[in-house]
Formats: sequence, C-alpha cells, structure tokens
Amino acid sequence: MIWVNGEHENTIIIADRGLQYGDGVFETIAVMDGNPLLLGQHLDRLQSGCQALAISCPDRALLISEIASCCRHAAQHLNSSNAVIKVIVTRGQGGRGYRPPVQATPTRIVSLHPWPTTPKNYTVEGIAMRFCQTRLGINPSLAGIKHLNRLEQVLARAEWDDPDIQEGVMLDTNGQVIEGTMSNLFYVKANSLYTACLKQAGIAGIVRQQLINLAHIQGHSFTEQPVTQEMLLAADEIFVSNSIIGIWPVRQIGQHHFAIGPITRQLQAGLMQVMRGNRCAN
Repeated sequence: MIWVNGEHENTIIIADRGLQYGDGVFETIAVMDGNPLLLGQHLDRLQSGCQALAISCPDRALLISEIASCCRHAAQHLNSSNAVIKVIVTRGQGGRGYRPPVQATPTRIVSLHPWPTTPKNYTVEGIAMRFCQTRLGINPSLAGIKHLNRLEQVLARAEWDDPDIQEGVMLDTNGQVIEGTMSNLFYVKANSLYTACLKQAGIAGIVRQQLINLAHIQGHSFTEQPVTQEMLLAADEIFVSNSIIGIWPVRQIGQHHFAIGPITRQLQAGLMQVMRGNRCAN
C-alpha cells in the first residue's frame, strides 16, 4: 500500500525530481508488534538528509501520523503486526535541467510492505559474503546520507545470484572497506570492535549508531577507522547490521571463515533489548 502526499495513490508526476534525478532521501523502518522501531532516530536522519540537500522536510507530526496509519493498515491488510515502512521525500516537481527550483513543494511517499521472509538461521548461524567488484565513489558532501541515488548498490547486488551468499562487501575507489550492499559492517579483533569511517562514502545506518552506543555501554573498546581488506579478513568476528535484519553474524567471506564470537552475541542481545524497549516506548 502506498500513500503519496497523504493520498492513497501509486503514481507520481513524471516531472518529480526524485524520478528524474534521484533528488531525495528515504528511510526504511521496521514495524514490530504494530510499532515503528527507532522512529525518532529515523525521522532525525530524514530531516538531516533533507537539510544536507536543501530540501524542505515534511512536518514531523504529519509524518508520525502517516506512519501510525501505516502500522494500523499492517494489522488489517497484511494480517501481521510486523511490517516494513518506507518513507521517501523528494524535492518535488521541477523543469528539465539539474538546477533545483527556487521554491519546490516536496513529495512525500509512505509505503507499507510485508515483513521479509529471510531465514531466521542467518541471525543464529551467520551468513556468507563476497567482495563486490563495484566500488563506492568518494564524495564527502553526500557521505552518510541515505539519498535516493543507490546505483552503486544496485550494480553491486546484481553481481551474484548464488542463494548461498547473502551479502556483499563494498569497497570505495581507494580500496577501503566501507559497508555491505544493504548493511553496515563491523569486525572484532583482539576483543576490540571496529567499523569503517564514513566521512568519504557509505550510509550512516540507524542500527549502526545504536551498536556504537551499545559498545560503549557494554564496555567494548570501539574504533571508527579506515579498514582494508587485509584487516577485515584478519578479524576474529565480523557482523553486518541494518534496521530490518538487526545483526547478522558473518561466518564466511569468500574462502575465509570466521567464528561467531562473544562480542557479536553480546551486541545481538543488547540490540534486542533496545528494540524491545523501543516497542514499549512507542
């Protein structure tokens, strides 16, 4: 089910700059037991992304109301209190050419989707990954933002159709490990936790930040730094994260195998508590 500017609709104007140029941002929100998880953080990032692109962000109360309506529809029409909500904000309509209109009315799209049917054993037994050939471009002005231009991820995910490989590792054009095609990536070495610095490329995930917070709470040494392939493959533990999957441990990258260790399990348990607390708060 899709709502465009509050109307139950599944079309947009062809002149919309989201379609023409990918001129917009989006959020993917997990709904559990009828509640949108980490909603405040998602809306904060949506607002921050709009601000970075100089797009007028829709009213927060309006978005909360429309997302709440989506949650009610999930129970009624999907026969489930678990679902996925995607929120897209584009700059709106504009004429031909890259120059943004001086005064544009943003388009907001809120869509409801069934909860994905990925095997639960990915969370317990871990997943297999591969290195992608497609590289992430370096652009500090867009780094971290969840904007609509995701062609690099599309091309990277198209590189394989092996059902035994669940995710791909993406590097930037300098050969630094940045993230997965749909996830942020962490690794553990000598009881210390590491993740890539996202000042040049990548998406600053909502769950990524939750895990950084949890690492400090649980007393784990944590560092955000440039990561090479060699550093990643020498890790003791590796896992990926996003708002829908939570944490998936990584048991294999190519021919390299990894244990699912205690820090990964501690963070999984801590994240579950955060999510449960968030459900109660909502």
